[in-house]
Amino acid sequence: MARVFVYGTLKKGQPNYKHMINTAKGLAKFQGRGRTAEKYPLVIAGKYNIPYMLNIPGTGHHVAGEIYSVDDQMLQFLDEFECCPDMYQRTLMRIEVVEWEGKGAAGEVRAAAAGVVECFVYSTATYPPEWVSLPYHDSYDSSGKHGLAYVLRESR
Repeated sequence: MARVFVYGTLKKGQPNYKHMINTAKGLAKFQGRGRTAEKYPLVIAGKYNIPYMLNIPGTGHHVAGEIYSVDDQMLQFLDEFECCPDMYQRTLMRIEVVEWEGKGAAGEVRAAAAGVVECFVYSTATYPPEWVSLPYHDSYDSSGKHGLAYVLRESR
């Protein structure tokens, strides 16, 4: 099992969360909530209003999201879903645990007690330069006050 941090449309209550609970795509077990240990710019960009975490450590905000434990099948699905490595790149990042729900192995409990876990995160280093000038968010909600409605893939 691998640990993945999601900050956008794959979170609970967001448009693509259905994929996280579709066991035909693999297993994803919610572990808790967290935020990036370093600051990153989270922008909403493109004609489909997609949330992107730009891989510019030290700029922006500590981005809030959810921590999942996923199997190899789900990780492969997420790589395809996130168009990795073209649109997003999957990298390891340090995530501060805000609230831990995981009741798994002792290793998970120790990691949570330490307050920081390493997770795979889909961020991007391949973006148009003008995205750096977009507003930065610390949390993503598809129906947030930003007014930028996310367009589902099936509607594009």
